[in-house]
Amino acid sequence: MTQNSTTDRSAGQPTATKMSRALQENVAQVLKGKPETVRLAVACFLAEGHLLIEDLPGTGKTSLARAMAQSVGGSVKRVQFTPDLLPSDITGTSIYRPNEGEFVFREGPAFANVLVADEVNRASPKTQAALLEVMEERQVTVDGVSRLVPRPFMVVATQNPMDFHGTYPLPEVQLDRFAMRISIGYADRATEMEVMASPMAQQRVELTPVLRDDQVVRLLERIKAVTVSEPLRSYVADIVMKSRTHPDLRLGISTRGTITLLAVARALAIGEGRAFVTPDDIKDLLTPVLAHRIAVTPAAELDGILPEHVLDTIVDGIDVPRLRLDE
Repeated sequence: MTQNSTTDRSAGQPTATKMSRALQENVAQVLKGKPETVRLAVACFLAEGHLLIEDLPGTGKTSLARAMAQSVGGSVKRVQFTPDLLPSDITGTSIYRPNEGEFVFREGPAFANVLVADEVNRASPKTQAALLEVMEERQVTVDGVSRLVPRPFMVVATQNPMDFHGTYPLPEVQLDRFAMRISIGYADRATEMEVMASPMAQQRVELTPVLRDDQVVRLLERIKAVTVSEPLRSYVADIVMKSRTHPDLRLGISTRGTITLLAVARALAIGEGRAFVTPDDIKDLLTPVLAHRIAVTPAAELDGILPEHVLDTIVDGIDVPRLRLDE
């Protein structure tokens, strides 16, 4: 296995690694001072996963989503989730046109490359459930007719962890459909100074796309070919199995979680210039990809035990495989 296997065979075409890094650099123009957040968000996007951002207002959640869509020349639509929002406000609805004597489907915001579900936990469970099909199947079904959404497609949902008044906690079945949960956090002092000095500070930054549609599709397919060795798959399986029997957990890692972990790890590896996943990739993704999929028991919760702590304990008890680059 060699590192230069990320190079495309077509002469003159940029490598998968260069394309991934171009996306990161472009997004970083908007979300300044947060390179690790950008790296994880782009990996989630390239793994065709969905992102849940839990953070305080004004930290750049919507800007991050818009930047990723603009970087690939895609469309982005934002929906402010409120208690009176209806499922059809997301998926679309059929409208009767009397002059034509037929129903015509009007697409909802779900028909975009990036759908920003702002304050997703403020909508009713019925409306939240409208996202389940499109997040899993990349399609919406209205009046018995299924319609595909564009590719790539990503839901970026936000919620404020400090304000629970009038909210509906996301059910576990919906949390499991998010590939990753992250927080952005406040910018440091140097970044705040840079932003204040910028003449564009009060304006929305419009990014130039760095990838064409065909390049995005080729990159997504290239990522799927990244190698995950048998010892590393065994390592992940050990983590998953222990989560399902751990005494402090009432809910372990699902099979969807296992598949998603490897998908995001492949995208992360491409961004690092590798055509193979390493144990460090898995460790870097444990909290953002897996912590929101597990749930501690009531007794453990009373003791102040967090899902992240349990994951750390599980990983500490498993031997890290040694990989040979020529496998």
